[in-house]
Amino acid sequence: MAKADGPFNEMGMSDQVRGPYADIERWLREMPSDKLELKRREAETLFRRVGITFAVYTEGGDPERLIPFDIIPRVLARAEWDRLSLGLQQRVKALNAFLADVYGERHILRAGKVPERMVLGNESFRPEMQGFLPPAGAYTHVAGIDIVRLDADNFYVLEDNCRTPSGVSYMLENREAMLRLLPDLCGMHKLAPVSHYPEDLLDTLKSVAPPACRDAPTVAVLTPGSYNSAYYEHSFLADEMGVELVEGNDLFVDEGFVYMRTTQGPKRVDVLYRRIDDDYLDPLTFRPDSALGVPGLFAAYRAGRVTLANAVGTGIADDKAIYPFVPEMIRFYLGEEPILLNVPTYLCERDDDRKYVLEHLHELVVKETRGSGGYGMLIGPQSTAADRAIFADRIKSRPADYIAQPTLALSTCPTFVEQGIAPRHVDLRPFVLNGREIRVVPGGLTRVALREGSLVVNSSQGGGTKDTWVLER
Repeated sequence: MAKADGPFNEMGMSDQVRGPYADIERWLREMPSDKLELKRREAETLFRRVGITFAVYTEGGDPERLIPFDIIPRVLARAEWDRLSLGLQQRVKALNAFLADVYGERHILRAGKVPERMVLGNESFRPEMQGFLPPAGAYTHVAGIDIVRLDADNFYVLEDNCRTPSGVSYMLENREAMLRLLPDLCGMHKLAPVSHYPEDLLDTLKSVAPPACRDAPTVAVLTPGSYNSAYYEHSFLADEMGVELVEGNDLFVDEGFVYMRTTQGPKRVDVLYRRIDDDYLDPLTFRPDSALGVPGLFAAYRAGRVTLANAVGTGIADDKAIYPFVPEMIRFYLGEEPILLNVPTYLCERDDDRKYVLEHLHELVVKETRGSGGYGMLIGPQSTAADRAIFADRIKSRPADYIAQPTLALSTCPTFVEQGIAPRHVDLRPFVLNGREIRVVPGGLTRVALREGSLVVNSSQGGGTKDTWVLER
């Protein structure tokens, strides 16, 4: 599968297969390639029939695309997952404490642990949230923490997603596809279930109902509409939770409360799982030209008459320029050492860091602090001199907009590609729910870079997904 001196192969070498993959390796040896190809095509047909798509509106052609699904699962032993889960809970607790602090007393800024200018001068910081504590003190109700693995023992956090993380619908559909297409293989393993996620999400959302809610909370999912790249997920989660999927024009505010229009008349909404960016939520508070939001929504939120999940202003916690300070947040708020490691990061606004980055562009990964989806990024070892010259100019002109990190040798998993079974780089996005308690769904969304040698796993950049198995024994 891979050379001994190459990236960490999670299945192991052919002469030394790692324990969690023993049955998978045996299954792959016994499965003819034509049958694997048949299963791959069946999976594609299934996903197309169900309508599991994502949308890309920037490249022309048909915007609705299938995310390639690889039928070889990624497997984690229970002990590996338990440690990872503890680290995820620790990190989300610290990020949530940071949000409560920077919109409250700002102890961490006064202590000099995080530079004040990087927070208060950041476009993701929302001064409108100052002095407001959401129900249960929960800001980031749904977090997607991107994890990479470099060896048998160490998981690194690559990125924190605290605003509107997506991908959980693919995690759920991937498992459903595996159970349908390969029931015998699934039956050979005792898998930790993931199907309870929608129920857990609904419980989390209900647990943070606002003080003004006196009866059973009414929850709805707020979407920008069918042209959003994650619209499939919005409608999927609303359906799975048994709640309404609404757009801004389905809602209105009356006497400080939020209502949705229904065929039976107006119905009050207590909790909105919003998948709309802060800027577009309320034209009276944020962008006045927004046609997606609800006039008066933010005032109702501040008055404790509706809960928005995730909270407004959570973007300051997942800004890439704030990322290097998360380990210090864990120490500051929790008095603990971080369980999960951060990737060493250079802040280009620092003179010494910027000098090093400009001299080593050919070795580093450079990212826009507010970039996403694999865009606005330079992978040094795979770049041309012209690419590096462009990024050097950008860094010099706007140093605060860029960070840089070493090029990581992401772990690989066996993947069925056109050439057969081959190692491909993967990452992992586990989903953490945070209300009156923290819950972590076992596994998460494994994304795989399908192109040989590629480190970019994003679906918009040609990546695919795998089912992620956590073994119960």
